[in-house]
Amino acid sequence: MEERYRLMINGGVLSPAELKYICEAAEGLGLDAISFGSRQDIIFPEKIDESKFNQFEKITFVKPKRDKVENIASSYVSAEILPSTSWLTSDKYLYILEQFKYNPRLRINVIDPKQRLVPLFTGNVNFIASNHEDYWYLYLRLPGWKKTLMYPALIFSWDMDKVEMAIEEVLIEEPETIEMVFELVNDAIDTNNRTVDKPLDVPFYPFPYYEGMNRIGTDRYWLGLYWRNNRYDIDFLKAMCDLCSENKIGKISITPWKSFIVKGIPERNKLQWEKLLGKFGINVRHSMLEMNWHVPVNDKEALNLKKYLVTNFDQNDISTYGLTFGITSYDSDTYNFTSIVVEKNRQPDNLGDFTIRDTYNLLYAKNFDPNTNEYIMHVQDVDKIELPGLLMELSKLYFEQLGNEREDEEQQSIQNESSEEIVHQCSECLTVYSEVYGDLTQGIDPNTSFDDLPDSYCCSLCESPKSSFVKKTFNKEVH
Repeated sequence: MEERYRLMINGGVLSPAELKYICEAAEGLGLDAISFGSRQDIIFPEKIDESKFNQFEKITFVKPKRDKVENIASSYVSAEILPSTSWLTSDKYLYILEQFKYNPRLRINVIDPKQRLVPLFTGNVNFIASNHEDYWYLYLRLPGWKKTLMYPALIFSWDMDKVEMAIEEVLIEEPETIEMVFELVNDAIDTNNRTVDKPLDVPFYPFPYYEGMNRIGTDRYWLGLYWRNNRYDIDFLKAMCDLCSENKIGKISITPWKSFIVKGIPERNKLQWEKLLGKFGINVRHSMLEMNWHVPVNDKEALNLKKYLVTNFDQNDISTYGLTFGITSYDSDTYNFTSIVVEKNRQPDNLGDFTIRDTYNLLYAKNFDPNTNEYIMHVQDVDKIELPGLLMELSKLYFEQLGNEREDEEQQSIQNESSEEIVHQCSECLTVYSEVYGDLTQGIDPNTSFDDLPDSYCCSLCESPKSSFVKKTFNKEVH
């Protein structure tokens, strides 16, 4: 399948004026629709005339695989409308994304772990917000790595671009371990890292419904729009951009689910938006059965399989609320980020005159949570006709176990309530030194006792001396 031209949209966020310009460019190239990609980018769904590219100087047309350019994904789209980390506001996202003024070669994610709309670990370089303001966990899965690993330090918000660029530069060394990456990056740049004092906690939330007109606070709304064929009409988009400008709405957000969200619609203008949707015949109440799918762009075979499965779900009146589904193939190089994956197998070689029907594998994420990065094989080599029943079986299994994992964690927490951990806390900035994690920002290995630290040891954040640390006892956390 020929790769289509795309536009990189930093963090999946653009202004109405930018989107309108893109629509006008697409029109000038002979298109009547644009599409959205799973990296929150914009796709031109048909062939376009490359000789006309110089007419649109504000646009850089890329083919990611050919040009070695990747989009930065972010959960900006979820800010204000889904659970969020308190310090990670819409404005904070924009300030952070503004740092990345270059075209990255690696996939970068900038994500709030408390939302569920945007996956956490689908990038090569995944910045995940911590509870410490302006500090981020960093999880890496570099090319050739089979696992996603945690970088042994928290990254300061204003160092994120420097750290990512340094990681790209050290790829020439072909680092095989996270420790090697850490050492190479530390040698290359100065950063304001912070010690990792506790593991990342990713709460489980069912996948949200993200379509329609929904209230924010007391006097504003957000609008989610999804078109099942992922061909968004240019005339509608231009009219919508004009209405955004009229309503002083500054940003439009693309989701990884090939849809988009407009936030901040004033209550007094809600009728205007309803009239716009009605004028263009826009349906804003699709079934959750079809909105929670990740299907490869421009893959008619995958789209037809989705339609077949969704139709079966609908006929059997099955609920899939909170679940997500993905369709992929044996040769896909993308990371799965759905609860359940339908994987098409390779056809046998040397078939001769025989026609062999396609077969599929079914996998599901541990606890049906794709953020676990762990997939379990449910069945292998099954025929297409068997898939609806097996998927319904998995859906029922999901609802049977829903909440059990949290209950198990809470029970385990109760059992360990009396288990205590001794740590040392900086009296100046409250940074914690944990013997479990050590402090690799200063070359202190995990499982190093505080007493064994050199007298020259100082706080990794505020540089207070070792004598500023106070011994404290905390209950151990269970994750």
